[in-house]
Amino acid sequence: MKNATAFFKYSSMGFYWVKTNRLVKTIFPNYVWEIPNAPNKVYLTFDDGPTPEITQWTLNQLKQYNAKATFFCIGNNIENHPQIFKKVLEDGHAIGNHTFNHLNGWNTENRTYLDNVNACAASIERLTGKSLLFRPPYGKVKKAQAKILRNLGYKIIMWDILSADFDPAITPEKCLENVTKNITAGSVVIFHDSVKGFKNLEYVLPKTLAFLKEKGFECEVIR
Repeated sequence: MKNATAFFKYSSMGFYWVKTNRLVKTIFPNYVWEIPNAPNKVYLTFDDGPTPEITQWTLNQLKQYNAKATFFCIGNNIENHPQIFKKVLEDGHAIGNHTFNHLNGWNTENRTYLDNVNACAASIERLTGKSLLFRPPYGKVKKAQAKILRNLGYKIIMWDILSADFDPAITPEKCLENVTKNITAGSVVIFHDSVKGFKNLEYVLPKTLAFLKEKGFECEVIR
């Protein structure tokens, strides 16, 4: 969309791109950053759940707008909250692997990292069947780790827009602007159904969904 907001931010959380730079997407073409399409579809994603109360609240908001999304779940949270995880599926949303313990791939030995991915995969499979969508926590995964995961059939899902709902230094209004001023057909957008992100998510998600409906966007799962 025109008049996009600032593409990057530096805060106490460190440097991050709000709108992922085109050069980054070019350097890492084997990752999914966006899903271009003609029918004006966008792809909302939620990381770090399932989380008591917050994930259910998120599902309720999505249902009001008949919006579908993709939830990248932490294996340990799946084990602790299996009923919430099952509700995500019952509502017609997609599931992805976010490691078992939210590991930073850059700081983790390859075998340990892959074992952690496999542990999350096992938690998912026990409750729903196999998912071959994977998002590395923090977006940090080594080249060797990514290669092995792709060889196992995983799609590595990154993002076009980072709402930055996790950042306590930004206002809910700014978080909303990060999304609405940057979203285009095919955008993959990150939110967090987590305790840390809820202050911003509670404000941003209903308004984002209303904005997308007004502009004629459809919210779909990633396949």
